[in-house]
This record gives sequence, C-alpha cells and structure tokens, in this order.
Amino acid sequence: MTNYKWIFFDIGSTLINEEKAYQDRIEQAIAETNITYDTFYQRMLLLFKEGQKGDLIALQEFGLERPKWNSELETLYPDTKTVLEILHNRYKIGIIANQLPGLEERLEKFAIRQWIDLIISSADCGFSKPSSKIFQLALQQASCSASSAVMIGDRLDNDIVPAKVLGMETIWIKQGFSAYGPIQSPSEEPDFTVNSLSDLLKIL
Repeated sequence: MTNYKWIFFDIGSTLINEEKAYQDRIEQAIAETNITYDTFYQRMLLLFKEGQKGDLIALQEFGLERPKWNSELETLYPDTKTVLEILHNRYKIGIIANQLPGLEERLEKFAIRQWIDLIISSADCGFSKPSSKIFQLALQQASCSASSAVMIGDRLDNDIVPAKVLGMETIWIKQGFSAYGPIQSPSEEPDFTVNSLSDLLKIL
C-alpha cells in the first residue's frame, strides 16, 4: 500500500472510544423504568450481531426516548496518538465522519489535531455517510483520486460500502459494537480487516 497518498479515518469507535458514552446513554434511557441495564444491553448487542443499528432499534423496541449523547465521556484508544503520529510521517491524514458541530475543537482537546490534514464532518458540509457526496467532497478537497486513498472505519454500511463503490481501498477496524455485525454481502467485504489501530501499521 505504499502508493497511497491519503488515509481517511472515521471518528467514533475508530479513533475515539465511545464505550462510556454508550453506557451513559443506556443509563439515561432506562432511568425511572423497570428495565435493567443488562436486559437492554443484551438486546442491543444481539441486534448489532444481526447487523442492525442495535442501540436505535433497542430504544424503539423498549419505547424509550433517545438521550443526548455525552461526548465528554469519549476517550482515545490507547494507541490512537502513536498510530496517527507514525502514519502522518508516511501519508496525508483525513477525517470523514458523521459528527455534531465542534469536531475540530474535540480533536484539539484530544491532542491529535496536529496529525490531521483535512476534516470533513457531516455537521459542516451538509452531507452524511453513507452518501457518496461526503466521500467525493473529501477526495476533491484532498486533490486525491479514489485509487490513491484508503478509508478506515468501524461500520460496514457507513464506511466500507460507500468507499468501495468509489474505488477507495478499505480497512474495517473491528472496534465498538459494529465489530459484532456480520458481513452480509460482497459489497461489504473490506480489503483488509484489523482488530486495533496498531494492526494498521502491519498494512500501511
């Protein structure tokens, strides 16, 4: 993969660990109900394993409101900084993510902004994954062809499938709840699969 010029990352469950934020959302949702944390969690997990949007569907099934996401509970994975620093010495680094406003400030807070050359966030550009438009915008602003770019993300539907359609190389990182989802069609088959950010260094 030495001919690649740009490496694009998703954010949630790719560079940033959302486990505590998910836990908080569940606790908020079931507060003042008779639903136990384990009951909700196990149902959500089963839905993810079936390739569905487990958190959203579980909320609907239990008749619960979707609580506000607390981004203050997000943390970096232990290897995020090291991997970004190493890869930034080899490639240009970009972000393609569905995120709320303020993504750049959050990256500054996590002290990883210095290794990121381009940020394309749905809140700023008006397009959301899996729309091809957000990927095309990123490639356009990077002045990079799809064949010279790699997309890394945790979701087959949002990250892998649309990037493949455009001709980007794809790497599925099995972190977060989406790691439990099965590959259900050839269109979802990534070029590479890794279990952690550190594993990327064996490929890139």
